[in-house]
Amino acid sequence: MLYNKTAMQEKQGLITQMRKGAVEYCVLALLAGRERYGYELVQALSRVDGMLVTEGTVYPILSRLKREGLVATDWRESREGPPRKYYRLTPAGQAALADFQTQWRVFARAVETFLERGGEL
Repeated sequence: MLYNKTAMQEKQGLITQMRKGAVEYCVLALLAGRERYGYELVQALSRVDGMLVTEGTVYPILSRLKREGLVATDWRESREGPPRKYYRLTPAGQAALADFQTQWRVFARAVETFLERGGEL
């Protein structure tokens, strides 16, 4: 029983680390399509199986992306309630996303190679 519990904890830790490294680029990818407000990003990310994000995850990422100059913001009035802060990609954010897309494809192909043919290499 202890082995299974430990194995499950390790699996969760691995998944958490993979998710943590990719979520900020998923946010950038969502913003590549159009400007969005924070909660809208949380909802879009949550709709994809396996992301498991919350406001507590997304808002700190948005703050960091803004500090790094990858996104810009502006406040807009909302018909549904208080004003909303909208996020959009900056040219630096577009470049960071493009670089990640290239690197991700190379990395994903490498991992798939080992998963599919590992014993044959």
